[in-house]
Formats: sequence, C-alpha cells, structure tokens
Amino acid sequence: MTEATDERQVDILIVGAGLVGSLAAVFLARRGFAVDVYERRPDMRKVGISAGRSINLNISCRGLEALRRIGLVDDVLPEVVPMMGRMMHSRDGALTYQAYGKDDTEYGNSVSRGGLNKLLMDKAEATGQVRFHFNMKAQDSDFDRNSITFLDENNKTVIVRAAVIFGTDGAASAVREQMMKLDDFESSVEQLDYGYKELYIAPAEDGGFKLDKGALHIWPRGTYMLIALPNFDGSFTVTLFLPYKGDISFEKLTTEQSVRDFFTEHFADAAELMPDYVQAFMNNPTGHMETVKCHPWNVGGQCLLMGDAAHGIVPFFGQGMNCGFEDLSIFDECVEDHISQGGTIFVERRSHHREDERRNFGKLLHDGEANWLRVFTDFYERRKDNCDAIADMAVENFIEMRDKVGDPKFLLAKGVEKILEKKFPGKYISRYSLVTFSNVPYRLAQQAGTICDGILAELVAGIEKPDQVDLALAERLVDERLAPMLVDRPELKTKLTAK
Repeated sequence: MTEATDERQVDILIVGAGLVGSLAAVFLARRGFAVDVYERRPDMRKVGISAGRSINLNISCRGLEALRRIGLVDDVLPEVVPMMGRMMHSRDGALTYQAYGKDDTEYGNSVSRGGLNKLLMDKAEATGQVRFHFNMKAQDSDFDRNSITFLDENNKTVIVRAAVIFGTDGAASAVREQMMKLDDFESSVEQLDYGYKELYIAPAEDGGFKLDKGALHIWPRGTYMLIALPNFDGSFTVTLFLPYKGDISFEKLTTEQSVRDFFTEHFADAAELMPDYVQAFMNNPTGHMETVKCHPWNVGGQCLLMGDAAHGIVPFFGQGMNCGFEDLSIFDECVEDHISQGGTIFVERRSHHREDERRNFGKLLHDGEANWLRVFTDFYERRKDNCDAIADMAVENFIEMRDKVGDPKFLLAKGVEKILEKKFPGKYISRYSLVTFSNVPYRLAQQAGTICDGILAELVAGIEKPDQVDLALAERLVDERLAPMLVDRPELKTKLTAK
C-alpha cells in the first residue's frame, strides 16, 4: 500500500542521475542555480550496482569539449585508455590493424561509464548547489503544475514541483513517457533486432594487458561480432552482439555446452582469454538497443528532454555519451545567447541549506518561463537534425563494424582514405574523423561522408593496393566535391585528446 504523500518545491529538477543528468547539474550549478536530481537507482558511489548499459565508452572530441568548458577535462583524462585504432581478429586468429585517424594525434579514449558517472556526481555536489535524491522512481507528471510524482524506496509518494524540469533519464525515459500523453508530442522507438551480452577479460598476472591496449578489438563475423575495449586496470570489457533470433542467435545459446561450442568455433582466441566466459554468459543479462526520436523535446518553457531521453542511439559510433555531452555545450551556448546577465533565469548564487536564502520560487516559475522557452526552442532547432543524423550513422556504423571491417575491398578503400587524409589535410576529412575528432555538426559530417564514399568508389576502381591511387584525380575530386564543405569551419580547429 502506498503511504502518505510528501510534497516538495524545488527550483531546478533533473530526473535521472546518469552521465548527462550529472553533468547537466554541474553546468546549471555553475550558472548559479540550485539543482535537485532525482534518480530511480541507489547511489552507485555507495552500492555496488551496474552503471546501466555498462558497455565501455569511447569519449572523444565532443565529450571532452563539454568537460573542458566547465573545467573537468583534466580530472577525466588521467583515467582513460587511448585507443589508436581497430584491431580485427579473424577466425584463424590473424590480426589486421586499422588506425582511427590520419596520424597519432587522432584516437579514441576508453573510459569507465561507472567511474565517470561517480566523478560527475562528486563534482556536482562539490558546487554546493546540487542535491541528489536516490531510489526515487518517476511515476506520473502534472505539467500544469510542472510537477513529477515519484515513489521512494519506502513506497511513499513524493510530488516534486519545479520551476523547470530536465528529463535526462535515458532511452527508457519516464519523463518522455509522460510527455507522450500530450496532444502535440510524437515519439518513435526503433529497437535493433540485436542484443548484447557483456563479458570480461581479466588483467594478466603481472597487471598488464592480455591484448594490445592501444586498440578497440573487433571479431567481425558477418551477422554478429565481439568487441573488447581496454580498461585502466589492465582488463578489457568484452561485448558480444548477436541477433535475438535465427540460426546463430541468442535463442540458440541456452545451455552451457551450446555457449562453449559457439565460442570455440567463432571466437576461439577470445575464449582462451576468458576462462569464466560460459558462466558469465549464462549469468549476465541480455541487453537491448534502440533508436529514439521524438518531437518536440520540451513542454513550453517548463520541461526539456536531453541526452538519450530525447535522442537515444545505438552504441556503434561511440557517440551516445559524446552526443549527450554536446547537448550541454550547445544548451549552455543557448543560455548565453538568449538570456542577458540579470535576466530572470540568471539568479544570485544561493545555498540549498539556508531557507532564508531561498529565491522567490513563484517569480522564477512565472517570469522566467518565456526566457526558458526561447532557450529550449533554440536548443531544439540546433540539435534535432544533428541528433537524427548521428542516430542514422550509428546504425550504419554497426553494419560496417559487423560486416565490412574484414572485407578486402573495404580495407582497400580505407587504405586509400588514409592516404588522402595525409596528402590533402584540411581538404579531405573522413566521415569518421569529422564525427569523432571534430565538433562540426553531425549532419554536415553525414553529408561529407556521402561525398567521401563517392570519391573513394571512383578512386579504388581498377586498383589492388592503396598506393596505386591516382593522386591527381583524387585532388581534383576532393577540390570539387568535398573541400568547399569544410572551408572556414572553426569546429575543425578544436581537437582534444588524452595525450
């Protein structure tokens, strides 16, 4: 039976204390707001729980830029493991390496989802402006009163009314679910017909890495694959991506012997590094992946979705967190552009702990709504098309990782692409580099990638090795088709790395 209702009033309410929610709290706190963050899970800093979808994360330029803006990049970089490229493992154990960037200044960074989340929570609390409330499950909403109803761990109903609500509660967002009840709201969730299972390669006995620590390892097998990302402690987080149904699928792997036979046949070298993989496979849950698109992201100037709650993407471009963090960079720019200092959403920094210092809630709620609406509207217009673009590219990159990275024709084109990036710096930039090593809009990166594909198709016709490419023809095609898109893009000058 549900116990009596507790009603609370706060200034800024963030629903969801994941990566985007915790970083959003830091951004808002540093703007002078008192922020309350409500999270359905226990405090991961105190309880040994999963960080959610615990696939390791590849933090790259866009994510690092958000951290740089609030002075946290130097706290994160010491905890990442640089990944210079992909290492493909064939069935017979042969290795093929493919660098991510044009040189050793461009690479990915493997970071622990849970470790980063804990750090961001600590930094948010350290502002003195943020309070976290755990074991609070969102149940209902009343956007007329701008309130969210939660159920706490004691089955008590808690109604929280806020001047402004931010929904950062992930792809399965409860806030988005409540917004779906509104007449003008549209939402689609497209679930990939693949699931994933997380496994683990322990550090070597001497504490080192059992695989090359400078690479993201991929075992591509056509319709399925295994990947491994390095951790700071010498271990690797291993993830199997497999269809739910079919001849080779999760539905066929129901016994320990079937799992053992499957790995022995398809991933023998990986299995040798994971003595407990059968037990881990049987015990660990099968995760799911989906693409979330919705419109609009806000309810007037009262409530706004951000991160996966607004635009969930599958993890195959390593951009889920980076895209969510970029949301916060762009949102902060929108605040700066639309609200002058002294405006109604800029308020004197105050403390949660002194009731006599609490700001006038009613004024913040009513006078500030028009200003928040301008910010929310501009934020949506800047982000929606770009977030749709990276969602589509993430699905395309899954097909590339799964089907193409071991294909000779694909590798030939990639070899030519590396030559073009080195020969024509600033004029030829691959789609992957534009997405991962720059801050250009995702939609521009997608459009440029289509042009790159056309250029490469012409250049590889009739050659067998990358160094046979016709550089004169290449330069003409690049100058005509690609270079004009990339001229005078200031986002190409920003490059943050772990080195």
